[in-house]
Amino acid sequence: MNGWLWLLIAGFFEIGMTTALKLEQQNSQFVWVFLACAIAGFECLSRAIRTIPLGLAYAIWTGIGAVGTVIVGAAAFGDPLGPVRVLLLFGLVSAMIGLKLVGGRKPKPAPQ
Repeated sequence: MNGWLWLLIAGFFEIGMTTALKLEQQNSQFVWVFLACAIAGFECLSRAIRTIPLGLAYAIWTGIGAVGTVIVGAAAFGDPLGPVRVLLLFGLVSAMIGLKLVGGRKPKPAPQ
């Protein structure tokens, strides 16, 4: 599977992890959802960094998690989401797209 797809999936698990962490405050059983999302997210990230440079993958992974968590927080938990926050989220998404466009793939090792 493509490294970028693994990275996207890892980002969704990151959103699940933070959401489960919030839900765990009300019901301790969500710790298992948190742990499952953490393990799955790190495994997907591990697969992504096989073909995507580490710094680029990590920046985009945390960006997906941050943007998604803000959206979930606003939709599910009533977190504030004003026009300035929306503008800043668009800036974050733009930065992630820019990183992908200039990031490329890991260079292949030179033959020995």
